[in-house]
Amino acid sequence: MAKEIENLWREVRELSLGTKIDRFDSQPSPVKFLRNYVSQSKPCVISKAITHWPALKLWSDPAYLTGALSDDVVSLHLTPNGCADAVTGDSDLCFASAHVEKVLFPEALKVVQSSCKGLKVGYLQQQNDCFRTEYSTVALDCDGDIEWATEAFGCSPEAVNLWIGTDDSVTSFHKDHYENLYAVVSGEKHFLLLPPTDVHRLYIEQYPAANYSYHRVCEIFRLISFNEFGFLLSDVE
Repeated sequence: MAKEIENLWREVRELSLGTKIDRFDSQPSPVKFLRNYVSQSKPCVISKAITHWPALKLWSDPAYLTGALSDDVVSLHLTPNGCADAVTGDSDLCFASAHVEKVLFPEALKVVQSSCKGLKVGYLQQQNDCFRTEYSTVALDCDGDIEWATEAFGCSPEAVNLWIGTDDSVTSFHKDHYENLYAVVSGEKHFLLLPPTDVHRLYIEQYPAANYSYHRVCEIFRLISFNEFGFLLSDVE
């Protein structure tokens, strides 16, 4: 069976997905985007699609965001290693979520900028439409949607999220049940994408849920793992 799956994986890549990511210097037409990429679940990279957003110029200066969001409370996610919502542990593996604190944006940004893997890594990643809620003060710096994509999808975005982090933040392998458009305003975002036929390479398992808890005074993370009998605490070295 393994050989048959591997052959299917190779055929899908060669006949459908191809071996490279298509890139465009300008936005495609809604029809082309829908026909060639959305309907075929193929990724692509589009340059110069958001060059008119004020955010591209304004957000390159952290002082602008700190000033504009000086009174806004945001969700700061903390982990010891930059891996939130990921399998962790040595012998007793679990699926750990980040410690989350509600803090003013200037404080949250300082924590993110001072992240150090192995000690404390901060990441602003609340999701759940956070750009239109927690960051609504700067929402006018971007378009409310990407018009040609909205036309292709036939609906407006269900959620608009903002992620702010360093290269210490890593997202584990996961499956999204909806279409995504990522607009990089500043910095870089690296993706590793696998088609459904590569599921045999993901080694899917069930793990107990856990949550990081961070103590500011002693600067120690604890991993709270849950089981049928309650919960267990363990310090994170």
